[in-house]
Amino acid sequence: MTAPGSRPPASSASHASSASRPPSASHTTSPSSPPSASRLSGAPPAPKRSAVPLPVILRNPAFGTVWTAQVLTQASARMFQVGIVWWLVQYAAGSERGLASGAFLAVSTLPAVALAPVVATVIARTPYRTVMAAAAAGAGLVSATTAAWAYAEPLPMGVAYGAALLLAGCQALFDPCLTTSVPVLVDDADIESATGFELATQSLAGLVGGLLGPLVVDSWGLPGIVAGCAGAYLLAAVLIGLTRFPDATARESTAPGSTAPGAATPSGTAHEPPAAQPRTLRRILAELPFIRRVLICFAAANVFTTAVFVVMPLYTATVLHDDGSTVALLEAALGVGTLAGSFTGGRLPGRPITTGTVCLGLLAAAFALPAAVADRTAYATAMVVAGWCVGAVGVRFVALFQRLVPAADKPGFFAVMQSLLGATFPLASLLFGMLGDQISPRTLCLVQAVGLVPVALALWWTGSRAAVAPADTAPVPARGSVPAGRPPGPAGEPPARRATTASRAADTATTGGGAR
Repeated sequence: MTAPGSRPPASSASHASSASRPPSASHTTSPSSPPSASRLSGAPPAPKRSAVPLPVILRNPAFGTVWTAQVLTQASARMFQVGIVWWLVQYAAGSERGLASGAFLAVSTLPAVALAPVVATVIARTPYRTVMAAAAAGAGLVSATTAAWAYAEPLPMGVAYGAALLLAGCQALFDPCLTTSVPVLVDDADIESATGFELATQSLAGLVGGLLGPLVVDSWGLPGIVAGCAGAYLLAAVLIGLTRFPDATARESTAPGSTAPGAATPSGTAHEPPAAQPRTLRRILAELPFIRRVLICFAAANVFTTAVFVVMPLYTATVLHDDGSTVALLEAALGVGTLAGSFTGGRLPGRPITTGTVCLGLLAAAFALPAAVADRTAYATAMVVAGWCVGAVGVRFVALFQRLVPAADKPGFFAVMQSLLGATFPLASLLFGMLGDQISPRTLCLVQAVGLVPVALALWWTGSRAAVAPADTAPVPARGSVPAGRPPGPAGEPPARRATTASRAADTATTGGGAR
């Protein structure tokens, strides 16, 4: 019997012919064979090949090129957002700088939420290279037109809002298409490595874009930053157009353990895709009450944490009275903290609920610091701590969801999770933007801190309920699955056995740490 995905054995004829052939001279050995010349001459042995493989972006030129295009597009999008917000607050919005910047950020995030069904349909029906090249080229043309307008005459705020909406729509096509194309671009063994590069690039591109945006606006004005974005987008479109994408069908048919549709399986029957349809979100969350409560807590926390992108430039302009270099410093501090939290969150001890509660409390303290002390260094320190808390909580709970959500329901669950958390960003931008025109930014920081306290308490209460009823945190088996070593039956396990199994599964899931 041959293991699935392994190379099939040679035919019996080839075995017979190879058995009847005498061994060649090159394969015969003799005890009296003289030692080789290299041994007699004392020459050093040939150097061993390095056991550490090259990164996937170097071993796979196609993925490396697409990854470079991802860096260009995401850094441009972030640089445009942060730069335009600073331009509105410092130069263009006047007395309504809070509402103007909040509305701009809301407009910049709406397409990713509102166009999700359309984006999924386009990606499913159009070649990946066409989607990504068209999205990058469209963003480049929008940026170039906006830059020419801003160079010729002062740019109206309405045009800046319209450009942000179009650029966000292009980015909403590019990012999920790149994620979907990873299994086509790389081999099956490299999918995890490629996904890691993709996720890390989002943080790094956001860090670079947030750092450059205010500095470019102060140095070259609005035309300079939009022209820089146009060049990066157009270069990304050229790179995508020059990349040769492997055929998706061929890639799937050559994957280990894969079988082409309609091909004969070892049992002699034709392989057919599973006929089960994905369940609705309501049914998924109905069977996972613990996860439902955690998602509600994080959606509420997101309202107060994402408001930092509105509060930060307002605080710099009206409290610190500094220029774009301070905004760049604060953006960099937040980005560095987030990266550090992403790398260290999986090593934190304790249950994810305990870690999340402590991190939310620490996050509230970080937001309260600039409310109490109006100092640039204090605010930068608070942003490092806040970023670390956000990164650490994200790693721990995404890993927990990966363990608890059934495999068949994960695509729909994580898509809805992103939409739910993303929908809070426009709300937070508008809410804190309007408040920023009525109260001081230091009070806004205090509102952020106070708002996180009940969320932390609600998350702790959720964990205490899960400890009382551990079945809420037990992994839900996939549909139609049967526990290993147990024959299927209509009655299933006895209630006492089910409770014990759920308790053990919950303990494993909540103490196993973050992402492996």
